[in-house]
Amino acid sequence: MMNVHKSLFWPTITPTHTFSNAPSNIEVLIVPGGPGARSPDLGPEIAYIKDVFPKLKYLITICTGSGIAAQSGVLDGRRATTNKAAWAQMTAMGPKVRWVAPARWVEDGKVWSSSGVTAGIDLMYEFLKQKYPNGTALAKQFGGITEYEPETDWRADPWSERFNVTVPVPEPVVQ
Repeated sequence: MMNVHKSLFWPTITPTHTFSNAPSNIEVLIVPGGPGARSPDLGPEIAYIKDVFPKLKYLITICTGSGIAAQSGVLDGRRATTNKAAWAQMTAMGPKVRWVAPARWVEDGKVWSSSGVTAGIDLMYEFLKQKYPNGTALAKQFGGITEYEPETDWRADPWSERFNVTVPVPEPVVQ
């Protein structure tokens, strides 16, 4: 059920493009989670992810966004994780995904996925450190500005135990 508390506040992002006029040269696509990940009407989003994935440098999913990406098939055979409170529902969306728990975030080649929203923050700090010149210094600078100390161990996932979600960590597939 969407917005079960009937609240009137949800952050919004005003789009500058639609799927039909999106730039063709994007390098990084971030698929967020949230209540929309459970929508039965994600056909255009799923089709877009499937279409753009081969051209991406990186695909990043945050929280239940991995369920959306999984439905497109682009996570098939890859290691990924998702929100542990929504584990059963999200993993059912991608039966061919090599789901990992416990995991705060998972990196599998050009695909990065996080467990929950705050794990997504930690994923982004790690992504920044690994993929950008001077990334470690930038991460330290951003951490100072935001007064945030990121978790640097991808295995630090107390939510797996809390929600009783553990599966063996599959080995990376050599591609």
